[in-house]
Amino acid sequence: MTLTILDWSVIAAYFLLNLAIGLYYARRARGSTIDFFLSGRNVPWWLAGTSMVATTFAADTPLVVTGIVSRYGIAGNWLWWSMAASGMLTVFVYARLWRRSGVMTDVEFAELRYAGKPAAFLRGFRALYLGIPINCIIIGWVNLAMMKILQITLGLNQSQALVALVALLLFTAFYTTISGLWGVLVTDLFQFVLKMGMVVALAFFAVRAVGGLAALKMKVAALDAGAGAGSRLDFFPSTDSAWMPAVTLFVYLGVNWWASWYPGAEPGGGGYVAQRIFSARTERDGLFATLWFNIAHYAVRPWPWILTALASIVLYPTLVDKESGYVRTLMDPQVFPPALRGIMLAAFAAAYMSTIGTQLNWGASYVVNDCYRRFIRRRGAEREYVLVSQVVTVLLMLASIWVTLHLGSIEQAWKLLIVTGAGTGTVLLLRWFWWRINAWSEVSAMAAAAAVSLFLQLVLKWDSDRPRDFAYIMMATVGITTIVWLMVTWLTPPESEATLMAFYQKVRPQGLGWARVARAIGVAPTGSSSLVRQITNAVLGCVLVYSALFGVGEILLRSVLIGIGLLAVSALAAFAIARNLDTEEAFQQQPSS
Repeated sequence: MTLTILDWSVIAAYFLLNLAIGLYYARRARGSTIDFFLSGRNVPWWLAGTSMVATTFAADTPLVVTGIVSRYGIAGNWLWWSMAASGMLTVFVYARLWRRSGVMTDVEFAELRYAGKPAAFLRGFRALYLGIPINCIIIGWVNLAMMKILQITLGLNQSQALVALVALLLFTAFYTTISGLWGVLVTDLFQFVLKMGMVVALAFFAVRAVGGLAALKMKVAALDAGAGAGSRLDFFPSTDSAWMPAVTLFVYLGVNWWASWYPGAEPGGGGYVAQRIFSARTERDGLFATLWFNIAHYAVRPWPWILTALASIVLYPTLVDKESGYVRTLMDPQVFPPALRGIMLAAFAAAYMSTIGTQLNWGASYVVNDCYRRFIRRRGAEREYVLVSQVVTVLLMLASIWVTLHLGSIEQAWKLLIVTGAGTGTVLLLRWFWWRINAWSEVSAMAAAAAVSLFLQLVLKWDSDRPRDFAYIMMATVGITTIVWLMVTWLTPPESEATLMAFYQKVRPQGLGWARVARAIGVAPTGSSSLVRQITNAVLGCVLVYSALFGVGEILLRSVLIGIGLLAVSALAAFAIARNLDTEEAFQQQPSS
């Protein structure tokens, strides 16, 4: 790709604007770690929610979706669409609880909910495990995708792409280091608008290049008829699908979303999603931030990627590297106007930087708040902690470069990490609603999940890359892990009355699982009716998201009438949620007896 002076000017302007934002917010990040990691807990919902969306829109995301659609069709996206239920539970059930907890990180929660050495171990271990190796692996994958984009678009060799990548990473680390979360949030907003606008533009030009939507459907159907493997235009996988048989689809829809822990979609919320909730002004801001995130994540963003992916199948049917089809559409002068290439490259840089900025800030929050401050320097000055936070951010950047260079050797380890979280989700969900769960419950769940999953894969040779094996690994790991942590819970002593009462008074968890503690405090247990409303809202949230998602899909690719009907259902679900939220707020404002 040949870039003009105008292209380079656009790219330079993009970087200068990001730098200006970072410098503007530098002063706000210096006061304390609350300012550096949580923006003083003063973030409006729309900014916090947009930042979540921007973070999950990485440089590799449209490429991955293109590869999925090329191989499995639109239905292949159920690999991540299935997680909407977990997201909606976070919105309506857990967001308020997280905001009330008052912690800085989700791993700090361990010493709020539990006490003693087991709680301290759990907090320290999860902080280092998530903050360093897991975080650097995530950054490494994003780095690798960005290197591919740089090589394809600019014609760089691997060494040149690495140099360009390091420059991007250094720039991102610089504004993240000086401006803290405020800089990340505001640049995320700008970056999201830019990259979302450009992926919509690319989808428009790609569809136009194949002759419009009607021609796109006809040509994809013709290619599928020749392959004899079903239609890539289907929204759901067939029951006899080789890549997602019925048992695997059942695991995704019925088990995976609540049973497994993995970055960005933790049952009950966690990671950078929880960080944004902690930074919100109020409980209501935290709820609406996560609601906007889930609507945008599942219902707004997918279709521009999917349309471009379908167009790339038609335009480049013999392409071996299917994921690169997305990048090739923007490089093709017959598809994408060359005059817009500079803006599109800036959009790819935005996709990369929004994810990297969050990962660096979030990872540093674990290392500093839950390791350095907790176990090394408990009485340091706030300025010292901020300085250490900045140093750790830089060190994480350097570590991620090393991981990127060695990524080929740890690819299998990353696959193992994804599956070894199976079974821990039940503890993460229930710890808010059952007083009897203790620190050993979480520790045993983590240990059992890792041991069972590794045994099944390394000893019995079950392969998580094979759909049926994946389903069996998940179900076996979840079942055995659940039995183990329940046994450990009953065989170990509960948390002390003082710990349980302090947690109940601070967080006010709902449901009958805390009735015993409420009576010990001398207050009436919080009724379960509010919890029922929240779960009802979570179900309605799934109806809202899926109806909007498939309503837009129907309008684009199938029946306009059905699409309008589905959008009407989505609107009705939104109305019902609004009514329930008003009822819930009125209920909470009533004086307690």
